[in-house]
Amino acid sequence: MRPESTAWPVLLLLGALEEKPLGACAVATTCVPPGDAACRLLAVTDLFDRVIQHSSRLYQLSAALYSDAEKYFLPGGNELARSIGKCHTSWLWTPNAKEYAQKMPREELTNLILKLLQAWKEPLSHFDQNVIHRRKLPDESLSKAREISSMVHELETGVEKVTEKMQSMGIISNSLNGVGSSEAAGLSINNRANLMSDYEFIHCFRRDSNKVQNYLKVLKCRIVPGNSC
Repeated sequence: MRPESTAWPVLLLLGALEEKPLGACAVATTCVPPGDAACRLLAVTDLFDRVIQHSSRLYQLSAALYSDAEKYFLPGGNELARSIGKCHTSWLWTPNAKEYAQKMPREELTNLILKLLQAWKEPLSHFDQNVIHRRKLPDESLSKAREISSMVHELETGVEKVTEKMQSMGIISNSLNGVGSSEAAGLSINNRANLMSDYEFIHCFRRDSNKVQNYLKVLKCRIVPGNSC
């Protein structure tokens, strides 16, 4: 069964939230004392909920595409063909255990999320164009690849909105302004991303999209009171 369409207007929702003044409490929950401070926290919580929902849909889509890749790129379940080299994002230190992510400074964790998303934008765009041209996957899988490429751009913009909100509230410092745009651009076009097989590429993206959604959940948990980390 094809996953639920992911073309939901995440940027429109984020934009609508940003249009209202913080004191107006632009969320569905009614504000309680201490008023504006509570509204501001509810606003950033709502933003987190939206990007986490978007990241979860992105991971589900990447997992579905990976399942397709196993079927079409590994006929007969060839275990030898499953050998995976290093992903092009391997230079980034990404904590695999939740407790390590919890110990990272908020700025560093936010920075890592943004770097992972930035590192995939250009390679996904190239993959999307190349895999459609080569027609190695059925139309349903090609549609997933197109959606994934679009969703990564949307998710990056959403995370940037959350980052700006946290900075305006003093939750994190402003040291992330202009984070690694040139660095990410250089990473995006490195040879390793271009040399990976289609199967390796999809495998690596599924891995990293799962990390992004988990890091976002940890970050929200550390910022919003009352959440059990």
